[in-house]
Amino acid sequence: MKKALRIILALVTLLVVSGVVTYVWAAVKTSGMLSRTIETHVVDFPVPFPLPEEERPALSPGEDAAAVALRGARERGRHLVEARYGCIECHGQNFGGGVMVDDPMLGSILGPNLTMGVGSKVLAYRASDWDRAVRHGVKPGGLPSVMPSADFVLMSDQELSDIVAYIQSMPPVDNEVPAVRLGPLGTMLAALGQLPLAADLIESHSTEHLRIPPLAEVSVDFGRHLAGVCTGCHHEDLAGGPITGGDPSWAPSRNLTPHVEGLAGWTYQDFRRVLLEGRRPDGTAVLEPMTLMRPYAENMTDVEMEALWAYLQSVPPVANRK
Repeated sequence: MKKALRIILALVTLLVVSGVVTYVWAAVKTSGMLSRTIETHVVDFPVPFPLPEEERPALSPGEDAAAVALRGARERGRHLVEARYGCIECHGQNFGGGVMVDDPMLGSILGPNLTMGVGSKVLAYRASDWDRAVRHGVKPGGLPSVMPSADFVLMSDQELSDIVAYIQSMPPVDNEVPAVRLGPLGTMLAALGQLPLAADLIESHSTEHLRIPPLAEVSVDFGRHLAGVCTGCHHEDLAGGPITGGDPSWAPSRNLTPHVEGLAGWTYQDFRRVLLEGRRPDGTAVLEPMTLMRPYAENMTDVEMEALWAYLQSVPPVANRK
């Protein structure tokens, strides 16, 4: 009996020591991932973009072109964050900070304060800093961030400028947001590559971005531009599958290609119903995180939705990712 107890105690001790060693390894590896420097290109653009020459003749006598340009940029920026880019999901409705992840095991990952109030992370940001943060997942000093920038690589300079103009028009919020803290499970997942940083998912940090977005019309080109925000969950080929870096409880994303395992047989009305009502053609409800997309879809224009559908119908059919 005593011999059996000694064997059990030895096994338990071995498991505990192995667990501690594994966690220390994971913590060291994760710390190294977050403390390295990543080089990106340097981008510059105005905030706001100046009023195009072809629009200046329409100005009323005495109307200030700069003021009109700023007003237009803020209006476009508001539409972008309400219909196409989910900024408020991480930074809060007032952009004063929000919750990305708050779980004892996974960790505490909070969206920073983007307003001009106390605790803001962007008070000294230049255009190049906004580019690094939003489209590359890299902080101004070169360290990687937890920003899901892979979704925003296709964002044009003008769209980013419009979003910045809109955010800067928001009332200042005083909020000191705590730094990222990974829990034990989050640390292990990060070390094992299951919670990759966007900076590592982006193929190139030197590729130039579009200066202005494609013309807003029902076209495959405009739809491709809009679909950039879909790839974070549905992958580059839109074949769906396990969501990289997502909540472990999330179901695999849907295949969006015109494959028999994807959207083959769907109509545009089926597509609209999924986005606006959260119901598939068979009546079943979409799951999280797709449920979060409904408020944005409600603010999309008909042109945006039709262009997105046109693009999804144009991509090569691909079988489900396993």
